[in-house]
Amino acid sequence: MPSSPDAEGRQHHPGSVVFCVSCIAVNDRYPDAKVINFGTWFIFSLPISIIMLVLTWVWLHCLFLGCNFRETCSLSKKRKTRREELSERRIQEEYVKLGPISYPEVVTGVFFVLMTLLWFTREPGFVPGWTSLFEKKGYRTDATVSVLLGFLLFLIPARRPWPSASSDKAKADESAVKERDADPLAPMITWKDFQRLMPWEIVILVGGGYALAAGCKVSGLSVWIGRQLEPMNGLPPWTVTLLACLLVSTVTEFASNPATLTVFLPILSALSETLQINPLHTLIPATMCVSFGVMLPVGNPPNAIVFSYGHVQISDMVKAGFGVNLIGVLVVMLAIMTWGVPLFQLTEFPDWAIMRNVTDSL
Repeated sequence: MPSSPDAEGRQHHPGSVVFCVSCIAVNDRYPDAKVINFGTWFIFSLPISIIMLVLTWVWLHCLFLGCNFRETCSLSKKRKTRREELSERRIQEEYVKLGPISYPEVVTGVFFVLMTLLWFTREPGFVPGWTSLFEKKGYRTDATVSVLLGFLLFLIPARRPWPSASSDKAKADESAVKERDADPLAPMITWKDFQRLMPWEIVILVGGGYALAAGCKVSGLSVWIGRQLEPMNGLPPWTVTLLACLLVSTVTEFASNPATLTVFLPILSALSETLQINPLHTLIPATMCVSFGVMLPVGNPPNAIVFSYGHVQISDMVKAGFGVNLIGVLVVMLAIMTWGVPLFQLTEFPDWAIMRNVTDSL
């Protein structure tokens, strides 16, 4: 999925890209760490999403509609206002404009579900995954699934291979591939589509992150930063994690999510190694908090879209977004201090971080 530009033309990327950038950074710095995979990340993140959804709704309701939840949550029928009727009618009109589901949309949905299942079953942890069927190491990562299914989209025809029973669906399929009518075997994705929609800035950004991490290592900057942070040795791990979350959630209001991760993950890794804290204790919460850019119009594309209508003031967005940021940081801290501890084995300084620390000191 291509990224969306905000009001200043800055690119913000979906959470999956943030997860990928974080995993690449952790695997590059700690190649022996085999704790994070798609399944463990899902188990850790899903409760956070549910809790944040409920608490955010409560916060916004109290801020803009008051604390009278009895009237809002009442199941009894009441007469709709004119504004509610107009809103419902507009939503229904936009839904009708979508039309029936087309064949390319069905294929894309099936591929998405298949990709998710393959990610979950690659290394479930409690049972051997499908990676155990291959002896060669290094060729069975999450990226392998994405590249394979993406390659298949270059081979599957965009037009339905069998006649449709419904004329409406046939018209929808024809409109979806109207640019490929000359070639009935045209694929779902062409090379021109790939070049036009591929977010090349992510590739450059990840490559720049590798270069920045290598520069910090070769120049000794990471070791120097770690020594400067030695006075924090007396702080408990949860305090260090809380400070990292607050710092990252503040910076991400002005910078893109992958750029924020690229800058802060090497620093937090060096800090964790110096303080003898499990690096995942700070890296995982920081990765979650980098998505809390909800205070300013330039924080993410939805904020820019809402602000462009002119009905919401920046002061209202800052007031609402500050509460959402605070809720997010507190929920992430709750997660990393409770179910995150046994899930990622955060009680002790791991061997893969000790080996990394010794190698850097040499």
